[in-house]
Amino acid sequence: MAGLAASTQPTLEEIQNFQGKYPKQLWYLFFSEMWERFCFYGMRGMLTYFMVTELLMKDEMANLQYGATQAFVYAFTFIGGLFADKILGFRRSLFWGGLLMIVGSAILAYDPHALFFPGIAFTIVGTGFFKPNISTMVGALYKKDDSRRDAGFSLFYSGINIGALMGGYACVAIGKEYSWHLAFALAGIVMTISLITFVFTQRSLGPIGLPPSASVPQPPTTDKDLSVSTAGDQVVETKTQNAQPQAWKSYAVYLGSLAVIPLIVIMVSQTQYTDWFMYTIGPATLLYLFYEMTKHTKEERKKLLAALFFILFSILFWAFFEQSGGSLALFSARNLDNQLLGTFTLDPNGVNNSVNSLFVIIFAPIIGLIWLAMAKRKIEPNTVLKFGLGFLFLAGAFFTFYATRFFADENGITSLDVFTIAYLIITFGELCLSPIGLSIMTKLSPARLQGVMMGMWFLASAYGQYVAGILGAGLSKAGENDSIQQKLITFTDGYRQLAIYALIAGIVMIISAPAIRKLMGEVK
Repeated sequence: MAGLAASTQPTLEEIQNFQGKYPKQLWYLFFSEMWERFCFYGMRGMLTYFMVTELLMKDEMANLQYGATQAFVYAFTFIGGLFADKILGFRRSLFWGGLLMIVGSAILAYDPHALFFPGIAFTIVGTGFFKPNISTMVGALYKKDDSRRDAGFSLFYSGINIGALMGGYACVAIGKEYSWHLAFALAGIVMTISLITFVFTQRSLGPIGLPPSASVPQPPTTDKDLSVSTAGDQVVETKTQNAQPQAWKSYAVYLGSLAVIPLIVIMVSQTQYTDWFMYTIGPATLLYLFYEMTKHTKEERKKLLAALFFILFSILFWAFFEQSGGSLALFSARNLDNQLLGTFTLDPNGVNNSVNSLFVIIFAPIIGLIWLAMAKRKIEPNTVLKFGLGFLFLAGAFFTFYATRFFADENGITSLDVFTIAYLIITFGELCLSPIGLSIMTKLSPARLQGVMMGMWFLASAYGQYVAGILGAGLSKAGENDSIQQKLITFTDGYRQLAIYALIAGIVMIISAPAIRKLMGEVK
C-alpha cells in the first residue's frame, strides 16, 4: 500500500477537483462503512437484550455493561486515530481494525455465552482502528473550502444508517428466532464484505490514507517522478520515495493491540475499572492535545480550541441521545404497545433500534441538498448554529418522550406512534450535529492531527455513552421492582429533565456563536 505509481492512480488534486455533487471515491467508502456499521449496530442492538435474557443480568447491571462497552468502543477510536496518524496510515489501520472485528464476531459466534467478553473486547479494539480513519479519508476527498463537504458527510452518514437499519433488525431477529450463534456469525460475514469492498477499491484513493513515511518530499527530477502530497489545503509536487514505515513500529502496534485485549476483558466485565479509565483518558487526552497545540501556529491553535468547544458540547448530546441503547430499550420493552399508525404490528424494541436509522436514510440526502441550496444563496447557517439547532431538536424529542405518559392506559402502556414521532424529531437534531461534526473536525484540524482530532470526536461519544449508561442504570435501579405504571412515570420524569438540559445547551451554543466563529477563522 505504500508505493503507488502516479501513472495508474489519481492524484489528490484530481480527486478533489471532481465534477458533480459527490466524488466517486465517496461511494466506495460509503459501502465499506455501510457493511461495517451493519456489523457494529447489529452487535449493539443485541447487547442489552442478550445480557438480560441470556446472561441473566439485572437491568441496572446490563445498563452499566452496555455503557462500559460502548464507552470503550469510542474511546479506542482516539487510540486508533493516533496510531494511524503516526505509524500505520489510515488504510492499514482500517484493514487491521476490520480483521479484529471479524475475529471478535467469530469468537461470539462460536460461544456467545462463555466467550461474550473476549469477543466484545476484539470488537472494541477493532472498531477503534476502523471507525475514525474511514471518516478522515472522507474528509480528505474535499478541499477545505469546498461547500460540498457537508453534503458529502451527510450522504456518508446515511450509509452508516443503512447498515445500522439492516443490522439492527437482522441480527436481533435471527438471535431471538433462530440462533445467537448465527446472529453473531452474520455480523462477521458482513464485516468481511466491508473489508473486501475496501481492498478492491482503495487504489482509487490515490495518496489518501497512506502511511506517514510512504511519501517523502524531495526535489523532483523528472516528470515521471512527480506525484501529489498534501500539507493542509495546499497541493505540492514531490518526488515519491518508496519509504516503507519502519516495520518494527507497525508490528509493535499490531502486537500491542492484541496484548491489550485481556485487559479490556477485565475492564468491561467489571465496570468499576471503566470508571477509573474514563477518569484518566479524558484529562490525558486534553494534555496531549495542548502539547500538540504548542507545535502549531496561533491561527491553528485557535481552530483547535474551536474544535474542542464542539467536542465538549457533543458529550452532552450523546449522553442524551444514547439513551436509545439503555433506558429507551427498557422503556420500549415494557411501556409501549405494538401498533404503528393503527395498521402495522411491530416489535417496540425493533422500532427503538431501527426507526432512527430509517429516518436518517430518508432525510440525510434531503438535509444535505438543503445545505447546498442555502450555501448557493449564501444563507446557510454556520456550524455553531447547526450545533445549536441540533440541541433544540434534541430537547423537542425528549419533551415528546416525556409526553408519551399522557397517552398511556391504566396499565402504563403508551403509544408507539408518539414514541416514533420523538425519534423523528431526534433524527433532525442528529443530522444537524453528527455529520456536520465529522466534517468540522476535518476542517479545523491541521493535516498532521486529522486522525487524532477525529478520534477525539469519537472519544466525546465515549463519554456520552458512559454517562448514558450511568443515567440508564439510575433509572433502572429506581424502578427495578415497580409496577409498569410507576416505571412509566420514572422514565418520563427523567426524559423531561434531559429535555430541559438540552434546551439550555442549545441556547448557550447559539449565544456563543459569534465568539466561536472568531476562533474558526475562515472555516464556515
